[in-house]
Amino acid sequence: MHLTDSREISADRQTVWAALLSADVLKECVPGCQEMTGSPEDGFEATVVQKVGPVKATFKGAVKVSDVVEGDSLTLTGEGKGGAAGFAKGGAKVSLEDLPEGGTKLIYDVEAKVGGKLAQLGSRIIDGFAKKMADQFFERFQQVVEGPAEVGEDAVEGEDGDKKGWLKKVFSS
Repeated sequence: MHLTDSREISADRQTVWAALLSADVLKECVPGCQEMTGSPEDGFEATVVQKVGPVKATFKGAVKVSDVVEGDSLTLTGEGKGGAAGFAKGGAKVSLEDLPEGGTKLIYDVEAKVGGKLAQLGSRIIDGFAKKMADQFFERFQQVVEGPAEVGEDAVEGEDGDKKGWLKKVFSS
């Protein structure tokens, strides 16, 4: 499965860059992520629970950050094993551009592969699932970086009680 898309984020490039390298932000953005630890230098370890069609699995895996051009682009490469369900691996090449009216354009090129029981589900189900996961990740990423819509100065409480928009406040201080 291959997917290329972009998002316009209402935050400066350094804020977006810092978010891409934060285990806390990545955990919040990866759908089904139960745990995320590590650093950009050593890589990240993750536990993700997902249901693909009739197959529900817990994937344990690692994500490496490579091809880093500070503040400009990077590649995230990951592989997860889901026991009897099989495995998933893939990567995302991410690049950032300044927008003329302010903000940052995040461009991503995602490649994903699966094997084992998951691969038996058929390419239409897998491709649809992979596209949905990528869309959800980058949509959540944009929401975390931008914070809540301009309602007021205070952060809005999220469904899980966490303050939304905390990242923008941390990096804009």
